Amino acid sequence: MIPNRHDLLPETPSQTAGPYVHIGLALAAAGNPTREVEIWNQLAKPGAPGEHILLTGQVFDGNGNLVRDSFLEFWQADHQGQYDPIYDVEKAFNGFGRTATTFDAGDWTLHTIKPGQVADQRGQPMAPHINVTLFARGINIHLQTRLYFDDEAEANARCPVYNLPEPERRPTLLARRCEIDGRLAYRFDIHLQGPQETVFFDM
Repeated sequence: MIPNRHDLLPETPSQTAGPYVHIGLALAAAGNPTREVEIWNQLAKPGAPGEHILLTGQVFDGNGNLVRDSFLEFWQADHQGQYDPIYDVEKAFNGFGRTATTFDAGDWTLHTIKPGQVADQRGQPMAPHINVTLFARGINIHLQTRLYFDDEAEANARCPVYNLPEPERRPTLLARRCEIDGRLAYRFDIHLQGPQETVFFDM
């Protein structure tokens, strides 16, 4: 009997996403020339409808140290709670964007609009949120989480997804309203491990 060829092949070694992800996807952050068309951190142009906001934050490891070379992707609905699957650089708003933490201060930023409510598969309204994917050195499989808004307390209290984690862990999903240079902003820090570990979802 001929053995199955797959039984003779060793497992392919795993590899983390960094630090090379910056070279390919965060060209400016890596100090490389940018392409003519980049999917980057401006989801909303100045004329896009909706409430324009600035999102910012940092990523911390289990020891509380900054992760300065992480890469993040964001996917969200528009101000009316509609997802558009087509990315077009000519549109005023695209619901998909990317950013990276800076190598010096470890900050990431995103220019977008506050999303509207979206219904889940059962038709239940979910609180306004933004889907976040995180890549970084030391992470073999990217992490998935959600960013909710702390000034949407009523919608958050009814959201079937926000209320899945234990009550004491739900605040790790909240972006805190603030003001930066006179502009409406929200701060969302991500903790990979430790007592303040962000809730990550098994997608």
